[in-house]
Amino acid sequence: MAAVLAGCGLVGGPDDVTLRLVAADYGDSAANSSKKYWDRLVKAYEKDHPGVTVDVTVYSWNDVDAKVKAMVDAGDAPDLAQIGAYADYAADDLLYKAGDVLSIPVEADFVSQLANAGEVRGVQYGMPFASSTRLLFYNKTLFAKAGLTPPTTWAQLAQAAKALKAEGVKYPYALPLGSEEAQAETLQWLLSGGGGYTQTVSSYSLDSAENVATFDWLKNKLVGKGLTGPVAPGELNRAAAFAAFAKGEVGMLNGHPSLMKTAESKGVQFGMVPMPGVAGPSKTALGVADWMTAFRKNGHAEQIGDFLDFVYNEKNVLAFSREYNLLPVTNSASEVMSTAEQDADLRPFLAELPLSETYPVGRTTWAKVSAEIKKRIGRAVTAKGNPADVLGELQATATTLDSATE
Repeated sequence: MAAVLAGCGLVGGPDDVTLRLVAADYGDSAANSSKKYWDRLVKAYEKDHPGVTVDVTVYSWNDVDAKVKAMVDAGDAPDLAQIGAYADYAADDLLYKAGDVLSIPVEADFVSQLANAGEVRGVQYGMPFASSTRLLFYNKTLFAKAGLTPPTTWAQLAQAAKALKAEGVKYPYALPLGSEEAQAETLQWLLSGGGGYTQTVSSYSLDSAENVATFDWLKNKLVGKGLTGPVAPGELNRAAAFAAFAKGEVGMLNGHPSLMKTAESKGVQFGMVPMPGVAGPSKTALGVADWMTAFRKNGHAEQIGDFLDFVYNEKNVLAFSREYNLLPVTNSASEVMSTAEQDADLRPFLAELPLSETYPVGRTTWAKVSAEIKKRIGRAVTAKGNPADVLGELQATATTLDSATE
């Protein structure tokens, strides 16, 4: 690679290359902004690659996908974008395949579940950049007061929620089906009920019998019995549920690794267990990944690949994961994290990764289907709502969207 770069005139002069990277901010304050991470990484890279400049722009997660889309629509695509979705760009033939830019060892090092999730029609375009899984968090203090042990089945979860309510707990089980991240809470429950968003390779299965049964149970056994708190699930967002947990107002909720730091900072004693299922712990966990994409617009395949090989080396993947309490997307970094004492708190989440299922991000319609789930799913558990009807409407919408892209 060094010889190739030198041959392209990257030692200095008129053939110098600038790579533009747009990235998302994982920090929760200026002190740990992702800009600081990228500044350190780029400085180290450029030191050994004097012919390459990497220009990084960091946006909040609220803005980054829209910013990249606007750039692409204007014919000014960046070389690299670290964003939430990739399938539309791949379908429009705007992206390099992962194998076009990454070295073979780096491409082979991705965790298989995440690499597979980055595929469109069997070809990988999305390169996983960050990942997490979800566990059931419970408040140890509230559980001890109610004489409870962590649930492993839905029935035990409902019994625990009933006991917590009797003790005056504000949110026995917090069920955030509001517009912020309803698609995550929904999929976590569907998987625990043996269903999911896509039970077949070729189509969505939102209104499957398993999915309807899951939401019937949620409506009748949790929401209908007043076990989910004073805010209607369709109006409760994840951030508000997490904040309530940190205040000691929540008995149980599904959470990702960042909730650990938030709860610890407020002095909440908590435990974590796999999501309960119908007859025991769920066999499949919710996995979430964000994606690095490489656009073909400006060429620069060799330089993009060399930079990404650096981004994905074990040291840098571990540094990013530890900075933001996320899981590594590579096997090599995962192996280190599974034994390193400093990563002990992340191990329960890491153990779930091989059992995880991600959103169907390889489907070009997923972004629109996800938006519809966020908008409508809360109605399924209201007093007048009918899970079969709501899930049927969502399935009809998904089918229509799929048909429009064929």
